[in-house]
Amino acid sequence: MVYREFGNTGIKMSTLGFGAMRLPMMDLNGKRVIDEDKAIPMIHRAFELGVNYIDTAPGYCDGLSEITVGKAVNSWKNGRIYVSTKNPIEDNSGDHWRARLENSLKKINRDSIDFYHMWGINLATYQNSILAPNGPLEAALRAKEEGLIQHMSFSFHDAPDNMIPIIDSGYFESVLMQYNLLDRSNERNIDYAHSKGLGVVIMGPVGGGRLGAPSKVVQELLGGKIKSTPELALRFVLANPHVSVALSGMSSIEMVEENAKVASIEGVLSEKEAAVIQEMFEENKKLAGLYCTGCRYCMPCEQGLNIPHLFTLMNYHRVYGLTDLAKAEYQKVIAGKEEHLGKDISYCIQCGQCESKCPQHLHIIEKLAETEQALRG
Repeated sequence: MVYREFGNTGIKMSTLGFGAMRLPMMDLNGKRVIDEDKAIPMIHRAFELGVNYIDTAPGYCDGLSEITVGKAVNSWKNGRIYVSTKNPIEDNSGDHWRARLENSLKKINRDSIDFYHMWGINLATYQNSILAPNGPLEAALRAKEEGLIQHMSFSFHDAPDNMIPIIDSGYFESVLMQYNLLDRSNERNIDYAHSKGLGVVIMGPVGGGRLGAPSKVVQELLGGKIKSTPELALRFVLANPHVSVALSGMSSIEMVEENAKVASIEGVLSEKEAAVIQEMFEENKKLAGLYCTGCRYCMPCEQGLNIPHLFTLMNYHRVYGLTDLAKAEYQKVIAGKEEHLGKDISYCIQCGQCESKCPQHLHIIEKLAETEQALRG
């Protein structure tokens, strides 16, 4: 296993982290529960292979993940394991934040949590709720003084630029963000967080498992050198030297062993190989006839569509054969729960303003209609 410095914490962390959000489940007396006879040996196998960072959360596995992670970690006697869990910011009450922390400590059965995250926050939540008087930040600082948490962290879901003020606050020692082969929007934030001394943990290195689907196009990017799409996806993330840990949601011992093998390779991708991947991606976009450069000259759309993001999803489907991934991501747009993703294509009124501003002279209205038809369902 390869280990890297985890920001300024002084900890050497395994480049592969265990994401405990997809532990094997079973039905027991009509109720869904974690199959601990499978889950705990699987977690222990990861530890045997050198993984020393495990991440859970109150809502994972029908609310049972923290309990199982606690059992697995507390029964492991062969080395230091660092536990990460999270606190959903449901309001601006520090007392409520504290109650959720105490509940996690009870479920994990530990006196202290190593890395405790403000969970899935955006800049507005940080400014309006976390920083509120007698709010979550004040409660977190008190909890750290008491030793209930060792390191303050945050996980992020927002426009990339909005991460910078949170990093600059100086309160946090690590950050959990999305980054993968097909979504590089946080690449500059990875470098910036690293420069500020934060440990950088990546969620979704294989697209939340969706990049696990076979894609001949992706697998052949390096001349058949890579055996599977997930392997290339994980190697791509770990090739970034400013990534501390790639967090993988693993659900079988076979998956643990495959990922650990990749994370044990020094120099997972050479600079030349990384350049080949990027060049091939750009060339494939051109060949697809939908070469959106992401320049955003078409933005803002008065109807609230994020046109570059929509075209990225279409390329997942048409260029790389990752149709399930594209459709799942478009469902997030339709759901409208993440403002930065914009509105779905049904809101387009075909005003044509975007086409008049596009330096590539794309037929945007026509391409949006094709995207809607391909991805809605």
